[in-house]
Amino acid sequence: MHVLLTGASSGIGEGLARCFGAAGHRLSLVARREDRLRAIAADIPDASVLPRDLLDPQSVDSLVADAEAVLGPVDVLVNNAGMQILARSHQLDPDRAERLMALNLLVPMRLTRQVLPGMLERDRGTVVDIASVAAFAGQPFGVHYATSKAGLAAAGRQLRWELKGTGVNVLTVYPGPIHTEMGHGAMSAYTEDPSGGMLPWGTCDELGRRILRAVDRRQDELVYPSVYRVAKWIPALTTLVTRFVRADLAREM
Repeated sequence: MHVLLTGASSGIGEGLARCFGAAGHRLSLVARREDRLRAIAADIPDASVLPRDLLDPQSVDSLVADAEAVLGPVDVLVNNAGMQILARSHQLDPDRAERLMALNLLVPMRLTRQVLPGMLERDRGTVVDIASVAAFAGQPFGVHYATSKAGLAAAGRQLRWELKGTGVNVLTVYPGPIHTEMGHGAMSAYTEDPSGGMLPWGTCDELGRRILRAVDRRQDELVYPSVYRVAKWIPALTTLVTRFVRADLAREM
């Protein structure tokens, strides 16, 4: 199985690369940091490195074709690349906000558009969108991040309906706080933990295993850590965690 994975150089992406690689799948690894990609690829038997800036439209438009030229048709597209900005909305530079929206939402939709014709022709394939629990629970000072992830989740739901009856599936993943550089960096931006230390955290390794299993089982959705499933169906519960806790930004990111 050929897996095209964006944002593969660290965090969740690196965990996914190692998990899919250990399962014997072929991997096209995409990120800006070529040195990190090559270090990860060195531990995977069949991996191709594609250093790309996904905010460059030309890089995006040629990505799928370049990956397939090396490892064959893409069986699984994992839209993992993304960025997070915590800031007061009225102080956030509009260009930074638009770059976030492009990388988190528009680029995944563009890449999905590229892989779908081949998947539909072969009547098999999976698109994995890495959204966030912020899509339904929100995040203090993360208006654009939460909005972009909610949009990605909505796109997945609509596409699943559109693809019903075909062999192509869409899996939407909702990670909660994960022990990554991005996860800890986001938390350190607050002057105090907005959850009062109550948030359960997950690991990249376990998330990778669960995503691999969900792809094999053709699941529609995955929430991890599992406790956040409650928040998905009863979003009002998430406000109880932060309502009485004063949280502010330690710095603008």
